Amino acid sequence: MTRKRARLYGVLLLLLGIGAATGLVLWALRDNVSYFRTPSEIVSGAYPERLSGRGLRLGGMVEKGSVKRDGAVVTFRVTDFANSLSVHYEGLVPDLFREGQGVIAEGKMGSDGVFMAERILAKHDEKYMPPELKGMNPPIQ
Repeated sequence: MTRKRARLYGVLLLLLGIGAATGLVLWALRDNVSYFRTPSEIVSGAYPERLSGRGLRLGGMVEKGSVKRDGAVVTFRVTDFANSLSVHYEGLVPDLFREGQGVIAEGKMGSDGVFMAERILAKHDEKYMPPELKGMNPPIQ
Protein backbone atom coordinates (compact mmCIF):
# COMPACT_ATOMS: atom_id res chain seq x y z
CA MET A 1 0.00 0.00 0.00
CA THR A 2 1.37 3.40 -0.93
CA ARG A 3 1.69 6.25 1.50
CA LYS A 4 -0.91 8.24 -0.39
CA ARG A 5 -3.49 5.44 -0.16
CA ALA A 6 -2.77 4.89 3.55
CA ARG A 7 -3.30 8.60 4.21
CA LEU A 8 -6.59 8.52 2.24
CA TYR A 9 -7.83 5.55 4.30
CA GLY A 10 -6.82 7.35 7.50
CA VAL A 11 -8.75 10.50 6.52
CA LEU A 12 -11.81 8.45 5.50
CA LEU A 13 -11.69 6.53 8.79
CA LEU A 14 -11.43 9.82 10.72
CA LEU A 15 -14.43 11.30 8.85
CA LEU A 16 -16.44 8.14 9.47
CA GLY A 17 -15.63 8.33 13.19
CA ILE A 18 -16.62 12.00 13.40
CA GLY A 19 -19.88 11.26 11.54
CA ALA A 20 -20.68 8.34 13.84
CA ALA A 21 -19.95 10.41 16.97
CA THR A 22 -22.12 13.27 15.72
CA GLY A 23 -24.95 10.86 14.92
CA LEU A 24 -24.77 9.27 18.37
CA VAL A 25 -24.86 12.65 20.12
CA LEU A 26 -27.85 13.83 18.08
CA TRP A 27 -29.68 10.54 18.67
CA ALA A 28 -29.06 10.76 22.44
CA LEU A 29 -30.33 14.35 22.62
CA ARG A 30 -33.42 13.92 20.42
CA ASP A 31 -35.79 13.48 23.39
CA ASN A 32 -34.30 16.40 25.33
CA VAL A 33 -35.20 19.00 22.72
CA SER A 34 -38.42 20.62 23.84
CA TYR A 35 -39.97 23.40 21.77
CA PHE A 36 -42.98 25.17 23.13
CA ARG A 37 -46.36 24.88 21.45
CA THR A 38 -48.96 27.60 21.23
CA PRO A 39 -52.56 27.02 22.36
CA SER A 40 -53.68 26.99 18.71
CA GLU A 41 -51.19 24.24 17.85
CA ILE A 42 -52.32 22.10 20.78
CA VAL A 43 -56.04 22.68 20.16
CA SER A 44 -55.61 21.72 16.48
CA GLY A 45 -54.43 18.26 17.58
CA ALA A 46 -51.41 18.33 15.27
CA TYR A 47 -49.05 17.18 18.01
CA PRO A 48 -49.22 13.63 19.41
CA GLU A 49 -47.71 14.76 22.75
CA ARG A 50 -51.12 16.22 23.51
CA LEU A 51 -52.74 12.79 23.70
CA SER A 52 -49.82 10.58 24.67
CA GLY A 53 -49.36 11.99 28.16
CA ARG A 54 -45.83 12.97 27.16
CA GLY A 55 -44.53 16.23 28.56
CA LEU A 56 -44.62 19.37 26.45
CA ARG A 57 -44.26 23.11 26.76
CA LEU A 58 -47.14 25.52 26.33
CA GLY A 59 -46.19 29.09 25.44
CA GLY A 60 -48.20 32.26 25.12
CA MET A 61 -49.56 35.20 27.08
CA VAL A 62 -51.39 34.99 30.41
CA GLU A 63 -54.94 36.03 29.58
CA LYS A 64 -56.11 39.15 31.38
CA GLY A 65 -58.63 38.47 34.17
CA SER A 66 -57.97 34.71 34.17
CA VAL A 67 -55.57 34.28 37.11
CA LYS A 68 -57.17 32.70 40.16
CA ARG A 69 -55.20 31.79 43.29
CA ASP A 70 -56.26 29.41 46.04
CA GLY A 71 -53.32 29.07 48.41
CA ALA A 72 -50.50 27.42 46.48
CA VAL A 73 -52.81 26.48 43.57
CA VAL A 74 -52.87 28.85 40.61
CA THR A 75 -55.20 28.48 37.63
CA PHE A 76 -55.03 30.73 34.60
CA ARG A 77 -55.49 30.74 30.84
CA VAL A 78 -52.70 30.97 28.27
CA THR A 79 -53.61 32.56 24.96
CA ASP A 80 -52.02 33.20 21.59
CA PHE A 81 -54.89 35.62 20.80
CA ALA A 82 -56.58 33.02 18.59
CA ASN A 83 -57.15 30.20 21.11
CA SER A 84 -56.56 29.74 24.81
CA LEU A 85 -56.01 26.84 27.20
CA SER A 86 -56.64 26.54 30.93
CA VAL A 87 -53.57 25.82 33.05
CA HIS A 88 -53.48 24.34 36.56
CA TYR A 89 -50.31 24.76 38.63
CA GLU A 90 -49.43 23.98 42.24
CA GLY A 91 -46.46 25.88 43.65
CA LEU A 92 -44.82 29.27 43.66
CA VAL A 93 -44.93 31.24 40.44
CA PRO A 94 -42.01 33.43 39.33
CA ASP A 95 -41.96 37.12 40.30
CA LEU A 96 -42.47 38.15 36.66
CA PHE A 97 -45.67 36.08 36.36
CA ARG A 98 -48.70 38.32 35.84
CA GLU A 99 -51.64 38.90 33.53
CA GLY A 100 -50.71 40.10 30.05
CA GLN A 101 -47.14 38.78 30.44
CA GLY A 102 -45.49 36.02 28.41
CA VAL A 103 -45.24 32.59 30.02
CA ILE A 104 -44.05 29.07 29.24
CA ALA A 105 -45.65 26.22 31.19
CA GLU A 106 -44.01 22.79 31.22
CA GLY A 107 -46.27 19.83 31.91
CA LYS A 108 -48.87 17.51 30.39
CA MET A 109 -52.36 17.79 28.99
CA GLY A 110 -54.98 16.37 31.31
CA SER A 111 -57.80 14.18 30.03
CA ASP A 112 -60.22 17.04 30.80
CA GLY A 113 -58.42 19.44 28.42
CA VAL A 114 -56.68 21.35 31.22
CA PHE A 115 -52.91 21.69 31.00
CA MET A 116 -51.34 20.38 34.22
CA ALA A 117 -48.17 22.44 34.65
CA GLU A 118 -45.20 21.15 36.60
CA ARG A 119 -43.09 24.25 36.07
CA ILE A 120 -43.82 27.87 35.11
CA LEU A 121 -41.29 30.10 33.33
CA ALA A 122 -42.09 33.79 33.01
CA LYS A 123 -40.85 35.65 29.95
CA HIS A 124 -39.93 39.31 29.83
CA ASP A 125 -39.09 41.85 27.18
CA GLU A 126 -35.76 43.58 26.57
CA LYS A 127 -36.76 46.50 28.82
CA TYR A 128 -36.90 44.32 31.94
CA MET A 129 -34.73 45.40 34.87
CA PRO A 130 -34.42 43.33 38.06
CA PRO A 131 -36.04 44.97 41.11
CA GLU A 132 -32.63 45.26 42.81
CA LEU A 133 -31.39 47.52 40.00
CA LYS A 134 -34.51 49.65 39.41
CA GLY A 135 -33.34 52.51 41.64
CA MET A 136 -29.84 52.64 40.16
CA ASN A 137 -28.81 54.88 37.30
CA PRO A 138 -28.22 53.13 33.97
CA PRO A 139 -24.56 52.75 32.95
CA ILE A 140 -23.12 55.43 30.68
CA GLN A 141 -22.11 54.13 27.28
